Amino acid sequence: MLDLISEPVLVALTGLFGGVLLGLAARIGRFCTLGAIEDLFYGENTLRLRMWGIAIGVSIIGTYGLSSLGFLDLQQTLYLSRSWNPLESIVGGLIFGYGMALAGNCGYGALARVGGGDLRSLLIVLIMGVSAYATLGGPLSGLRIWAFGGSEPSDQIQTFAHSISQVSGTSVETAGIVLGSLILVVTLFNRSLRSSFNHVFWGAISGLAIVSGWAGTQWVASNGYEATPVVSHTFSAPIGETLLYAMTSSGNSISFGTGSVVGVLFGALLGSLYKGHFRWEACDDPRELRRQILGAALMGIGAVVAVGCSVGQGLSAFSVLAYSAPLTLVCIIIGAATGLRQLILGFAPSI
Repeated sequence: MLDLISEPVLVALTGLFGGVLLGLAARIGRFCTLGAIEDLFYGENTLRLRMWGIAIGVSIIGTYGLSSLGFLDLQQTLYLSRSWNPLESIVGGLIFGYGMALAGNCGYGALARVGGGDLRSLLIVLIMGVSAYATLGGPLSGLRIWAFGGSEPSDQIQTFAHSISQVSGTSVETAGIVLGSLILVVTLFNRSLRSSFNHVFWGAISGLAIVSGWAGTQWVASNGYEATPVVSHTFSAPIGETLLYAMTSSGNSISFGTGSVVGVLFGALLGSLYKGHFRWEACDDPRELRRQILGAALMGIGAVVAVGCSVGQGLSAFSVLAYSAPLTLVCIIIGAATGLRQLILGFAPSI
């Protein structure tokens, strides 16, 4: 295959495939980070949050299944190849979650909305991408490194599966698959979820999209000649990467992240057309626009600090059972809940 397709194009096609699945899940299955949090706190409905349980369980089982078959080297993956700094997870997660509430969507959700014709979300995507790159290697990178230190390679794999394996004596892969299965079973205890095929199906598809990213990039890294990072879906720096590629493609290589971003846009377009929901929308409220710009900028900063957004940490990092994943996800939920409380109820004490 590498004789016919270059390595950068192949990893981009891998990203495109999973991105299309995630875009379809967002538009048809209503798979959404902020929507799940809003339903939990203000709609008294946990179905969309339980979709994340399905996605997480399926992604863990699939990822550790790949590892057990020798198709994935866990230590090469993005989240396990570097040392974990808990402070990054806490601060970055809180900033990202609060920004997500202000913007009205995470990066993934904004891309899905752009695919449905929402021009307001296009602004969120642009601002978040620029903000992420400014924090990653631009003017804000020095401040980030000063506050949290640089990225250090990890000399040992830091996952819950390895910890369980050391205690129980089982293999790492067995521990991971069992843990993913437990998450899946506990999630499916809910009768309302079991009776909703749509939620279960699209939650599972989202999890499989993450697994496809690991499988595809690992195959290219193992069989190609270039140094290919083993990654899966996240929507912070890849948005900035896609913007940069769109402006300077002759001097840059296409990447998994670029394919993933374009895939979500295309999948969301297909999903919105299928549902009959496509329509052009624009912002007519300056206060809303100002809030969304601030929220997008905060999301870009928070995602880079936390080494992943709600999808990057909440699914991709969770799929390898990285220590950072649950802490970051909880902090994102707390930050989003705080922002939603401010927007919906305000912070004035009730009398």
